[in-house]
Amino acid sequence: MITSGQMRAARMLLALDQRALAARAGVSVPTIQRMEASAGIVRGNSSSLTRVIAALQNAGVELIGENAESHACGRGVRLVLAAEREEISSATHSRAQARMPS
Repeated sequence: MITSGQMRAARMLLALDQRALAARAGVSVPTIQRMEASAGIVRGNSSSLTRVIAALQNAGVELIGENAESHACGRGVRLVLAAEREEISSATHSRAQARMPS
């Protein structure tokens, strides 16, 4: 499964416009537009969705599912849940405070 946000983000990381992604995946531009306009999980023809995911992966993007580990090397981005953001922010703030001279 892929979300519309993941699809748009992957396309941006690859510097592809909708037309370029459609060409790589062998689907129409309106298909890409409909997929990206989906709320949450992308809805659509499973064959088209499979081709789009394959095109993104073949271009070098690893699509990471909810709570899944990334096994690839390289840089990447991942969304963090609100509760985790607060925890990360607090930990970062604590480390910064610890480094400051008294």
